[in-house]
This record gives sequence, structure tokens and C-alpha cells, in this order.
Amino acid sequence: MNDHDKHEDSSTGIDEDRTEGSAKQMGGKMKEGAGKLFGDEKMKHEGQADQAEGKLQNTWGSMKDEARETFGQGTDDKDSDR
Repeated sequence: MNDHDKHEDSSTGIDEDRTEGSAKQMGGKMKEGAGKLFGDEKMKHEGQADQAEGKLQNTWGSMKDEARETFGQGTDDKDSDR
């Protein structure tokens, strides 16, 4: 298994970091909301940090997807230039 296979969901073709990043963002929003609801500033700030981390991870995954698309990695014709 190469590095590409480990980081892309074969059923969707979307980089794993995008999926995980979106999940972190959603979890962070829930944590921030719970912090607001219960008056817990620490939890609220942790949620905001989780959202920022998720956004960064999602962006990184998007960039990797674009690079694969641009340079033809992960396509059936990847050996056509040889």
C-alpha cells in the first residue's frame, strides 16, 4: 500500500484529512456550544481551537487533492506518460 492509498477514501476519492478535518470542526462547534450553554469558558475555547485545527486539516486535505488532480496522481492513467 503506498502513501496515496492510505490518505484517500477509495469510495469517494476525497483525502482522509478533509474528512477528519470536517469531523473535528463539527465536534469543535458542538464543544463550543456546550461550553456556552454551561458557562464553561475553557470548554468553549477548546471547541474554538478544535474548529481551527479541523479547518487547517481540511484545507491541507483539499490542497493534497488538488495536487493529485493537477499532477495526475491517483488516476487510472498515471502510467500513460511513461
